Amino acid sequence: MKTPYQNIYNLLKLNRLIVLAVVVCAFTASTFSVWIAFTTHKNALNHAFAINTDGSVIPLKLVTQKENFMVEALAHLELFHTYFYNIDASNYERHLQKALWLGDSSVDNVYRQKKADGVYNRLLQYSLVQKVKSIDSRITESNGNHRFTTTTIFEINRGSITDTYELVSTGNLILVDRNFPNNPHGLLITDYFENTLKKISNENRKK
Repeated sequence: MKTPYQNIYNLLKLNRLIVLAVVVCAFTASTFSVWIAFTTHKNALNHAFAINTDGSVIPLKLVTQKENFMVEALAHLELFHTYFYNIDASNYERHLQKALWLGDSSVDNVYRQKKADGVYNRLLQYSLVQKVKSIDSRITESNGNHRFTTTTIFEINRGSITDTYELVSTGNLILVDRNFPNNPHGLLITDYFENTLKKISNENRKK
């Protein structure tokens, strides 16, 4: 018995439906794959992982550069002022070399002026110990510029005599490429200037 001849239009209609269904499925699968890839990429950018001492993986939430800029900036300023002012005869060359990595030519100019004034020669001659006691920085932002004012309290030990000084310095911060370990925070001090330096008595400090 012969198979009845099917209507050509019905066959074309069925074929079109099959092709349409395949296209829709392919499009849906492609869209889903793109969404999965985007989500994975986004999660990878927003998270980092560290290995604990016991081998377990610890997820670390990363924040945007704007959110952690203040933390980086304060750490950068503290590092610079520690290197630049916490010095003695045995470490001043090493500390100053590290400090110069954290600023531009304005920092170098301050260093050269101190050197010309004989600050470091006196450090060697009298075996002085200059020790930073506290660093307090304030940062303000205006039109994308970050201006800082830092108050550094340090002591100069002259053997039996210890004098305490308060230094107020100012400058700007700009973003640069990180250079570990020379510049771990990716910031650079510009327009650095020592505004005021005054000797403070122990009585004033107690107040």
